[in-house]
Amino acid sequence: MDTAVYFNPSCSKCRTTQSILAERGVDARYVEYLEQAPSREELERVMALLGVDDPRQMMRTGEAVYDELGLHDATSDELIDAMTLHPILIERPIVIRGHRAVIARPPERVLDLLASEEVGEPSASGPGDS
Repeated sequence: MDTAVYFNPSCSKCRTTQSILAERGVDARYVEYLEQAPSREELERVMALLGVDDPRQMMRTGEAVYDELGLHDATSDELIDAMTLHPILIERPIVIRGHRAVIARPPERVLDLLASEEVGEPSASGPGDS
């Protein structure tokens, strides 16, 4: 099954997620999104796969650029535009496998994605979900 990971090689959680996938024999495509920012369409697809409708659920709202751009009251469209222009705002790592995705924070959340595939259940969508 095709697996893609929005990946920052400087991020320890990304590297841990990479190790978890490798240990389980998952051959993933690693997308260094800071080098090649995703398009609006790609981000909207990722949101749909994550099952989120508020872009903030897949954003790094603690990044300085979030405050610098005054995104606290921004619309969804403005937030998505900001992520395409400033990909540092995209939470990481995001693992996409088939028709599901998960924000792997903590990295072990990727196991939810793999396990749900085995039993045919929806995956957990993001940080803080149980």
